[in-house]
Amino acid sequence: MTDGDAPLTYLLVDGENLDATLGQSILRRRPLPQERPRWERLLQFVEARWSQPVKGLFFLAVPGELPMPFVQALTAIGFVTVPLSGAPDEKVVDIAIQRTLEEIGRRRGDVVLASHDGDFLPQMSALVGERRTALVGFSEFRNSGFTALAERGMELIDLELDVKAFNERLPRLRVIPIEEFDPAQFL
Repeated sequence: MTDGDAPLTYLLVDGENLDATLGQSILRRRPLPQERPRWERLLQFVEARWSQPVKGLFFLAVPGELPMPFVQALTAIGFVTVPLSGAPDEKVVDIAIQRTLEEIGRRRGDVVLASHDGDFLPQMSALVGERRTALVGFSEFRNSGFTALAERGMELIDLELDVKAFNERLPRLRVIPIEEFDPAQFL
């Protein structure tokens, strides 16, 4: 392993996966700006949760022109933006995150992955037990393979309910623990 002795958390955001899930599966349309996650809250949540600095990497597929306003906003709140391109049939974000997880395996540091994608199971599986690991996303859409990793110690964190990354409540259908049930939400 390399790196200094200072504790660090790597936060890897699969922006494409989370945006597609929000738009296609939850809202069933393109999200409005006010319906998108407040990404700074995710950075703050992870830093507070594990009481150590966070290095946030936000991976983007960029088939054409770089979305500068979005990149500048991410940079301003503390993310390192990783814009990627490749052949139309290449899942460039997945490839980059897989490679990054493998490289983190050779370093010190804890890992939080923000995605639902099962393509990262082998790399995350290799890290579980070696360091703190977590998966952030929408609970009902995460790949079921992450449940087995949770049984081995990976934390499962909900982007809306735990991180509170949204200004508005999302129209999600989820099983409600009775201690959280509020009938006013349904009336």
